[in-house]
Amino acid sequence: MSFSTLVREYSDVTVIDFVGRIALGNGVPEVRGAIREAIDSGRRKIVLNLALVDYIDSSGLGELVSAYTSARNVGGDIKLANLQKRTRDLMQITKLYTVFAIFPDERSACESFR
Repeated sequence: MSFSTLVREYSDVTVIDFVGRIALGNGVPEVRGAIREAIDSGRRKIVLNLALVDYIDSSGLGELVSAYTSARNVGGDIKLANLQKRTRDLMQITKLYTVFAIFPDERSACESFR
């Protein structure tokens, strides 16, 4: 299965859309690259739109946590939006909902930075 990203701006927030599975060997390098590029270019407000992500494995979760830590280390923040049920359940099971701010839609995630 292919994986793709789309990076766009919503006001002063960088929104990164992911499409596909975030798993070892498929998606993890793309996630790392897209988020790293945003942080390195000075973007500090980042929303990850996961509406079209149907699966995340432990490597994918690790990458999301690593990206979150990298953003926080430079004074930024990463918020998650549009999680499918399976991904929401995974965030509950792993207790990562206590780490990430999770929003039902992209707009509310972006506006939460204000």
